[in-house]
Amino acid sequence: QVQLVESGGGLVQAGGSLRLSCAASGRRFSSYAMGWFRQAPGKEREFVAAISWRGGTTYYQDSVKGRFTISRDNAQNTVYLQMNRLKPEDTAVYYCAADRRGGGSSSAVSYDYWGQGTQVTVSS
Repeated sequence: QVQLVESGGGLVQAGGSLRLSCAASGRRFSSYAMGWFRQAPGKEREFVAAISWRGGTTYYQDSVKGRFTISRDNAQNTVYLQMNRLKPEDTAVYYCAADRRGGGSSSAVSYDYWGQGTQVTVSS
């Protein structure tokens, strides 16, 4: 069992930056791929970014490429999402998720464990 706890959300003006963190419990964190998803009010949950278990492969939704960076520190059991040049359309609850298979995926069904989410609000 893995528990995931997100932090770092908040209110920021358009063009600003935030760094989200996701702290994981459990000994096997370093073998899991990790992903970030988001859900805006009235919309379905959507993929944002993912990173393979070693961190050598990353994936991004097209709308965040060049602005967001996913990274991980396996020694700290933590995955990060650095978000720069934020836009109002990035406003959502952001969730981190763990995939036991390790490769990383843009599909939510591939993920086995989910955090409770952290709110990101970008004002115009």
